[in-house]
Amino acid sequence: MARKSTSSTSNMLQWLGLAFVILLADQFTKVLIQGYYKLGDGTPVTSFFNLVRAHNSGAAFSFLSGASGWQRWFFTVLGMLAAALIVWMLRSHGGQKLFSFALACILGGAIGNVIDRLLYGYVIDFLDFHWRHWHFPAFNLADSAITIGAACLILDELLRVRRGR
Repeated sequence: MARKSTSSTSNMLQWLGLAFVILLADQFTKVLIQGYYKLGDGTPVTSFFNLVRAHNSGAAFSFLSGASGWQRWFFTVLGMLAAALIVWMLRSHGGQKLFSFALACILGGAIGNVIDRLLYGYVIDFLDFHWRHWHFPAFNLADSAITIGAACLILDELLRVRRGR
């Protein structure tokens, strides 16, 4: 019994470590952007990609960014609840590699954006992809990690269903 517990703890720590690395990378890149760019400043990198400094007080794609301020606390609490649920799930399923990888990505990204909301009241975005006159909303490493994690969760479920046939 102790062996299973030790293995479970080891697996969980591995995934929490990955989430921490994602969190550090996210916060480091945001500090760099804050140090080199003022709000609205940008630098073209390629014909389809710019580095910019944007602030998002809403959720994905600036959803609710025009609200009166309650959304800051709503998304902060939502992120903290999601983080707590993910840690609990990692404790229970740390041996499932793809599933746990997905959860660790989401955890690192969610905490990265929660930190921004707590410190600044908005999330710092800086990756700006565009094509001709179309611009994808700016995003950050935390958003990228959350997206990768969500895609991996879908893939994990598709593989699980396929194995069940």
